[in-house]
Amino acid sequence: MLGTIVNVGGILLGSVIGLLLKRGIPEQISTSLMKAQGIAILVIGLNGVLTAMLYIDTNTGKINDQGALLLLVSLVLGCLIGEVLKIDGRINRGAAKIERRFETSDFSKGFVSASLIFCIGAMGIVGALNDGLTGDTTVLFTKALLDFVTSIILAASLGWGVIVAAIPVFVLQGAISLLAGIISPYVSDELIRIFGMVGYALVMAIGINFLAGTKVKVANLLPALLIPIVYYFVPVFQTH
Repeated sequence: MLGTIVNVGGILLGSVIGLLLKRGIPEQISTSLMKAQGIAILVIGLNGVLTAMLYIDTNTGKINDQGALLLLVSLVLGCLIGEVLKIDGRINRGAAKIERRFETSDFSKGFVSASLIFCIGAMGIVGALNDGLTGDTTVLFTKALLDFVTSIILAASLGWGVIVAAIPVFVLQGAISLLAGIISPYVSDELIRIFGMVGYALVMAIGINFLAGTKVKVANLLPALLIPIVYYFVPVFQTH
């Protein structure tokens, strides 16, 4: 778990630096930085979705897409489940209590946004598997550096909710590393592809919220991440 520990350390250190910088940033500049982050996050999410969906047909040389229907179904079902369970409302109520207790703001936005950005993507999954199976921490060390820079930027805009996002990173990547020997036979490139496709769509939603101020309830979309996993492991949903 060395790679995960370093990754979490990078997030914590970057968040502290971001919080220190936040104190000296005027509100107008902070708003502009939020918009700039929105553009970057939107592009990152879009790149992740397109990378997962597009491929070149070796026979025709044309660019084709795959997984569009799965993406649509995942987002719709995930949103429906999230709305029924009222995930966004529950998180916001819990966050409101924390914000009142510590006299802060935007805890929920910082926590949810940072958690998704840090946890979604192949680097965390593949890196944790490598760390658990062979002790190779190269991928997670690289991710730690990227997350360190990202956490500075996010914490400078969204506050200390970004620090708490280190917890799901530790739990998720740590569990994958500890259980690597058991789960590695089941974690294929295809599973990572379809999971990342849906995950990066949620990252795009975060970018939209940052950029346009639109309230996309990203927390209510979290169950969408389970749909591609169910699709992959339940034979009845397979067409081949």
